[in-house]
Amino acid sequence: MASTKPVSVLEICHVSPSSTSPESSTELSLPLIFSDIFNLKFPPVQGIFFYKLAELTPTFFNSVILPKVKHSLSLTLSHFRPLAGNLTWPPNSIKPVIMYNTPDDGIKLTVAESSADFDHLCSEVHDTIESHHYVPNVSISDTIASTLAIQITLFPNKGFCIGAHTTNHAVLDGLSVSFFMNAWARICRQLVDEKMEIPSLLPEELTPFFNRTVVQDPEGLDMWYLNFWLGVKLPGSDDTTRSLKPFPFPETPPNLVRTTFELSREDIQQLREMVKSQLDNFGSKEETNQTKPIHLSTYVLVYAYTLVCMLEAKGLNSNDKIKILITVDCRPRLNPPLPKNYIGNCVSSFDVVVEGEDLMKENGVAYVAKRLTEMIKGLENRSVFEGAKERLPYNDWEPDIRQVRAAGTNRFGMYGADFGWGKPSNVEVTTIDRLDAFSIMESKDESGGVEVGLVLKEHEMKLFGSLFASGLRM
Repeated sequence: MASTKPVSVLEICHVSPSSTSPESSTELSLPLIFSDIFNLKFPPVQGIFFYKLAELTPTFFNSVILPKVKHSLSLTLSHFRPLAGNLTWPPNSIKPVIMYNTPDDGIKLTVAESSADFDHLCSEVHDTIESHHYVPNVSISDTIASTLAIQITLFPNKGFCIGAHTTNHAVLDGLSVSFFMNAWARICRQLVDEKMEIPSLLPEELTPFFNRTVVQDPEGLDMWYLNFWLGVKLPGSDDTTRSLKPFPFPETPPNLVRTTFELSREDIQQLREMVKSQLDNFGSKEETNQTKPIHLSTYVLVYAYTLVCMLEAKGLNSNDKIKILITVDCRPRLNPPLPKNYIGNCVSSFDVVVEGEDLMKENGVAYVAKRLTEMIKGLENRSVFEGAKERLPYNDWEPDIRQVRAAGTNRFGMYGADFGWGKPSNVEVTTIDRLDAFSIMESKDESGGVEVGLVLKEHEMKLFGSLFASGLRM
């Protein structure tokens, strides 16, 4: 069992953007677009980046690592200035806005030290709540919330971790978090290597794009989603709906454990061949004789395989209805399209409902992969706004349908966040413990591999591990 208090806070400081002279003396604002407001009440994004450093002493941490991490964070915030501001909802504003460019700009950085077992947290099955010590606490009111908070924790003689916590999901999507972490890591790495005269410079591909004026919203979805949230009565809460506080999702149950499973490039190719073979053996004659073979992406294969194994481990019934949700990046799907370095939320959620009995069959993985592929294929020539008003941000009136989702993709590049002391030894999406979800990201060890983060009860995790391994031997 982990210690009840394995983490000691050493310092809490305020890190400001390095630029001492704002663009103007006037406070600036950044409006929220429709996809930001879609996420207004969702839980915050939390993640932890673990860095293994053998024989890391407190002296080296405090004299070398911490100063460079702080300085590079300050330099990075000068590029990501809106993230140094606050999400606010002034009384005279219809919608929440991000206010920044003031002398008070900055984010909270917590510095801590842990007595916990670093390797246990990185690579072994462990209690889910153990991870909560490594993301910073934040405060949020009805009218104001800081956009981002960071915690760096030393594990003496083992390494350190960086925990990121967005106080409101309306500020950043997963791709934006990855983009910020990679930009920050690059600047810090240049400070460590001392190879740049001006380490605050970023290459074009890592320079953030915040321009909201290029985003078209012909359907008025921003107000549609805002009015939806204003009409939602939060269960057990007397808080006004005109609030920045996230929807009160259930607390993490105490009996859950967390770990990471890996699929090599060879494993995924084996899955691909298995699914193709199964697709050839079921469905109508018309379906199996398609002139154009179905394209099975790595993301779809991993999603389908993990989903079926997870639901079987948790006890799947033939009459269960499962809503499978995927989050689609809308940057390339807008007109005009947004660049990859757009910072904010530019995602939309799509789903397909399947029957438990179809997942329990021998070709269950192929069935899910086919349904997901067909859904994604159907989005190619479809406007982001088509049916958007029907895709409500939240509903609790489908008690008989189980919702399952994946956080992240294998294309975010999370393991590129090398601060100068090596790439992460593990990256964890902490917030999957609040939902029926798992995480997907690229492998830290090889190109083409994938890691799956999972939170289950202990006996379910053991069963999942058995199913996950045996399915690849078929």
